[in-house]
Amino acid sequence: MMKGLKKWRLFALLSVLTVFLSACGEEYISTLKPSGPVGQEQLNILILAVSIMALVVIVVSVIYLLAFAKFRRSKVGEDFMPKQVEGSHTLEVIWTVIPIVLLLILAVPTLTATYKFADVAAADEVDEEGNKTALTVNVTAKLYWWEFEYPDLGIITAQELVVPTGEKVYFNLLAADVKHSFWIPAAGGKMDTNVDNLNKFYLQFDEESEGLKDGVFYGKCAELCGPSHALMDFKVKTLNPEAFDTWVAAMQATEGNVADPNSSNAGEAAFANSCLGCHAVSAVTGAGVGPNLTAFGDRNRTAGFLEHSVEETTNWIMDPENYKPGNLMTGKYSVTEEEAKAIAEYLMTLSVED
Repeated sequence: MMKGLKKWRLFALLSVLTVFLSACGEEYISTLKPSGPVGQEQLNILILAVSIMALVVIVVSVIYLLAFAKFRRSKVGEDFMPKQVEGSHTLEVIWTVIPIVLLLILAVPTLTATYKFADVAAADEVDEEGNKTALTVNVTAKLYWWEFEYPDLGIITAQELVVPTGEKVYFNLLAADVKHSFWIPAAGGKMDTNVDNLNKFYLQFDEESEGLKDGVFYGKCAELCGPSHALMDFKVKTLNPEAFDTWVAAMQATEGNVADPNSSNAGEAAFANSCLGCHAVSAVTGAGVGPNLTAFGDRNRTAGFLEHSVEETTNWIMDPENYKPGNLMTGKYSVTEEEAKAIAEYLMTLSVED
């Protein structure tokens, strides 16, 4: 008997901890600590839905407990028959109207927000000179990494999305191979990236990421896409508008950059001979088969999740399949460990930030 009670006590303790811990989370990845108006509005709807459900549970529980206490056998006897209410029009109206009212209270703000978040018409607005007034980013999800193109700025990068604060950023979402899903938990709900059709939505960041852990928000693939789905991470760096313009100018200034196969730098030469066919080192060059590495030295992680260091980058180059099973880089390169380390050291020098 005592053993059974101990199990129930443990279950109760875990249940209480679950309730409390569900509200915990780091700001850089928690949906409960939104960093912009989209995430905040979605959180408000979530709170409304939970409040309605909690109200229903409380009311039903109270009615049940009152009935349980009032009509217990020891109080009313064996042969007591409560008043029958079958066919009561009043009760039927009450338990029909109340759920409808609760559903309307939840449905109206939900539908309003859904259509609001789907309105991307402002992405095509232009100023008097014909320049687009909003920032648009083309997101392409691949096995297992992310490509970010800024079509109106003429630059492209990978694995680390950089956006300005205080303005809407419009996203065109596409998948290159299988279905993925683009999700920045702290900014707003996810959106699927499909192979055959383009999905569009917008997010807004009101907080600079510099003060966060690792200095970035975390992004995830939220659609099971293969054996390394859980490792398909990306990072989001949010800058004030002036700092963002500086970053854009620095990225545009990389036009024409290319690794020299005859360089005296062993890493650059090895990269040019083994890696340049898939990876660009200029943000203006365009998309490659593999991630654009122009700002590799400024990144937060290697391959989206590994420690950003020469050692881990070397390990990744030598055996990417060991870290991300099923990735398309497997078998592409044949370099020695010495060459891999030299390439890793060269990649760490690729920076556009001061």
